[in-house]
Amino acid sequence: MQRQNWLITGVSTGLGRAFAQAALAADHTVVGTVRSEEDLRAFEGLKPGYARGRILDVTDDRAVSDVITEVERGVGPLDVVIANAGYGLEGTFEETPLAEVRRQFEINVFGAVATLQAALPHMRRRRRGHLMAVTSMGGLMAVPGMSAYCGSKFALEGILEALGKEVAQFGIHVTAIEPGSFRTDWAGRSMTRAARTIDDYDELFDPIREARQKASGNQLGNPAKAGEAVVRIASVDQPPAHLVLGSDALRLVTTARTAVDEDIRAWETLSRTTDFDEGAQL
Repeated sequence: MQRQNWLITGVSTGLGRAFAQAALAADHTVVGTVRSEEDLRAFEGLKPGYARGRILDVTDDRAVSDVITEVERGVGPLDVVIANAGYGLEGTFEETPLAEVRRQFEINVFGAVATLQAALPHMRRRRRGHLMAVTSMGGLMAVPGMSAYCGSKFALEGILEALGKEVAQFGIHVTAIEPGSFRTDWAGRSMTRAARTIDDYDELFDPIREARQKASGNQLGNPAKAGEAVVRIASVDQPPAHLVLGSDALRLVTTARTAVDEDIRAWETLSRTTDFDEGAQL
């Protein structure tokens, strides 16, 4: 396998760390972004000379651009960029403050967009590269109590799908990574939880929150295997536009997409009634 230069945002913990470790194990150089000096030192200690840390807040557009420009000049041309930084916001739609919804989109959507936009011109000039972003199974299906999170991931899915169609002509691949439940701290200390304020949602939501908290640390997905899967698709000539990770994600996404297909079929006749009788006027 040819040695590559990778950039991954959010490598301090979780899947970002797992992706980085798998890429380092394959002898790739990985520039990983973190939020503190302590995390930077810990990351670079994983494989000195190959693991290169950078402190970055992905909501700072100028800083994102500056870091990628500096990496391109100082480390080398980037072959793979993964916009991974993000977090989960749990809460019913009505109980989640609008400011928290905006913050969720600022990091999960705009942080990823800033990262990919900053890397794209360099890849376009070289006519090669692989852009990825971590969405979620929650970018293809939705569950109660995660409206802001799923909304941010659905938005990122749409951006990635359109982007992939725009840049295929330049030899650039785009992949949405869609993990299910993995054994990380995503559902534990890393998750932001909106305060409960409306009793009407107790019966529906209290068991969901309790189950998620109990499952944290016991999830089915193995982060190391997720890292190996991502390294694998970065080495093939025709990588997927969508990479669902985890048997739970496969099951839940398939069920959700089947429900959408059933709605479309059930209301197909009504859908067709909204055309002009004379057709399009060209």
